[in-house]
Amino acid sequence: MKIRSRFNFAGLASLALIAVFCRPAASRADDMIAVIGTNAPEAMKAPEVAGPEIWKDPAQPVEARVQDLISRMSLAEKASQLRADAVGIPRLGIPAYSYRNECLHGVQSGNGVATTFPESIGMAATWDPALIHAEADVIATEGRAWFNDYTGKHNGDSAIHCGITFYSPNINIVRDPRWGRGQETYGEDPFLTAQLGVAYITGLQGDDPRYFKTLACAKHYAVHSGPEPLRKNFNATPPERDLYETYLPAFEAAVREGHVGSVMGSYNALDGTPNCANPFLLTEVLRDRWGFQGYAVSDGGAINNLWEFHKYVPTPEEAAAVAVKAGCDLFSSNMAGEPGKKWTLTGDYEALGRMLQKNLLSEQQIDIALSRTLAARFRIGLFDPPAMVPWSKLTLADNDTPEHRALALKVAEESIVLLKNNGVLPLDRAKIKRIAVIGPNADSTNMLLGNYQGRVSRAVSVLEGIKQAAGSDVEVSYVRGCPLALRNNNANAPTPESTAKAVAAGAAADVVIFVGGIDSSLEREESNVPFQGFKGGDRTRIELPPPQEDLLKALYATGKPVVFVNCSGSAMAVTWEAEKLPAMVQAWYPGEEGGRAVAEVLFGEVNPAARLPVTFYRSTADLPPFEDYSMSNRTYRYFRGKPLFAFGHGLSYTRYKYAKATLNAKSYSNDDTLKLSFTVKNAGKRDGDEVAQVYFRHVGSSEPQPKQALCGFARLHLAKGENASATVEIPTVKLRYWNTANKQYEVEPGKYELLVGAASDDIRLRVPFVIGAN
Repeated sequence: MKIRSRFNFAGLASLALIAVFCRPAASRADDMIAVIGTNAPEAMKAPEVAGPEIWKDPAQPVEARVQDLISRMSLAEKASQLRADAVGIPRLGIPAYSYRNECLHGVQSGNGVATTFPESIGMAATWDPALIHAEADVIATEGRAWFNDYTGKHNGDSAIHCGITFYSPNINIVRDPRWGRGQETYGEDPFLTAQLGVAYITGLQGDDPRYFKTLACAKHYAVHSGPEPLRKNFNATPPERDLYETYLPAFEAAVREGHVGSVMGSYNALDGTPNCANPFLLTEVLRDRWGFQGYAVSDGGAINNLWEFHKYVPTPEEAAAVAVKAGCDLFSSNMAGEPGKKWTLTGDYEALGRMLQKNLLSEQQIDIALSRTLAARFRIGLFDPPAMVPWSKLTLADNDTPEHRALALKVAEESIVLLKNNGVLPLDRAKIKRIAVIGPNADSTNMLLGNYQGRVSRAVSVLEGIKQAAGSDVEVSYVRGCPLALRNNNANAPTPESTAKAVAAGAAADVVIFVGGIDSSLEREESNVPFQGFKGGDRTRIELPPPQEDLLKALYATGKPVVFVNCSGSAMAVTWEAEKLPAMVQAWYPGEEGGRAVAEVLFGEVNPAARLPVTFYRSTADLPPFEDYSMSNRTYRYFRGKPLFAFGHGLSYTRYKYAKATLNAKSYSNDDTLKLSFTVKNAGKRDGDEVAQVYFRHVGSSEPQPKQALCGFARLHLAKGENASATVEIPTVKLRYWNTANKQYEVEPGKYELLVGAASDDIRLRVPFVIGAN
């Protein structure tokens, strides 16, 4: 995000505010209290409260402690705590605290290294909620370790990227592969996204009955998936059923099942109302319907966008007020810099003070917002003796450990999808003596890390992984060959000499491994990307960039087998490659151990079992207009064409047989639970995992319905020859649809069918059943 000051200050107040933000948190607190609110004596005056300080007593209920603390704050002090970078209040003994930290796939620490796991889309490809829960627990451990270290050195004060309230996970739906932030999500399906989102949230927050291990944040709420260049004022207008059946369910699960501690409002508007000032989203749905008990936070700078870009209100003060009234409790403004270094202020926070001066918000309304954010700080143990908090003794010795690195490798191994294989894979060391590794991502560690990455102590590139796995008896050569994509001015176009060198290396080898695709310098959050096929962080086309496809065709012409390892944060239209090349692997952005994991799959040390969490289309022409938020002709549920690789697709080095699907009944009520049992046999010669997928479809519905929709899955480990039974429970409420006439979810009576198989287009068993009327 761009960091810039949005307002011109006048006089001494301006100088004072700038000076405050240029000092460390601990020393700027008193000045910030004076500046952030108002110079009016009544706002600065601390209330006189008799009686014991209940807020300091851990034996008291959190709600009582929160109210007692609020009662002791001046109005200016209250306003100073509505910022994501909350200043300290020395008078009360409250340390400075920054709510702003990131752990999308590893802690994005402001201080040093942390374990970096595969990007979220790769995590989704594992179809393994238990593994993702374990990953999140490790990330929470490392987050606590860094927090303990920083606060221990700064008298309890925290700072940006040093806290334990994380802006993760991203549970937006990938409705279109052109979106540059699709890599941050769990894919295109609401059910899969909900399952993995809840696993990640509960892993971060832990299961202690008193304290959160760390606090998760479900983002970006809601109906948010590009275009990135328009995000500050984009107005999404999805059909009503798409809103309730596609865009909201994962957030509902995060609240109802994951008990997520916070929710982040997105930049865009929904049906004309910006989401960070949208009472329908923030109050009616989030709190009144779903029972959300945490705090709502704006995306960085989103409050400023309300007046500057959305033109929803005419002034920043009114923007601040309308956001709080709608249910936004905390302002996350864009501020640059690391702990102890100079910060740059944007306008959201300044607007808080002027909002108070103009009486645009009552003190009671401020108290409501403040009670929610302070409750979170109590529940992560910030105001209790460290000995009471289970994770207070974690140190940097618990960060970036060999065990954590091993888990990063495990997640990477489970994330890699075998798209195609005609027998070239796994590579046989006894038969292959020369391998040519070619392509712009082969020796890249930047590609491994994806978006919102942390700093790693060491990253294993695909080239390094192949060299290690190949052993001393196999010669491995490397030629980059071409760029990822062409610059707009063609300044980086491959030369005839570079192409010839790559082709010669391929011709001299027994097998070519081409490692290409894209990386997060091309697809990402809103930014300037001066490359052909990319705009503002998004893609304008989903085909492989031309210089790579040209080189692949030249390598194919050598007659040597070419294995294509594609790296990307979402679907690629690699139609020529799928038709011509003998083997293809989808590696995503696989984290610090990604190169080792890719090599293990190529050489058969790991039997791949990942499944696509997104549909791979054949062409950009298959896609509806990017700005259209209707789900019509999007994703496997509604796409009317033939995909290149279907949602749920993924091959193995062994084969599986399905049989004996039975249900516990033939007819169910609309508040019942189906219990589906079936057997899966590993009929091949290698041990492996199979991801058994269960879809449903309504037969003869009176309303238009998806072609099929995921409602259950199970990742099974089967030794060669093993036959295992699986049981998947499906509450009938999961088969609901949104009735636009009645304005509610309903489970329509009638005939249904469960579809059991290895992918959405590879159905092995069909089981009919009936849902009857109550």
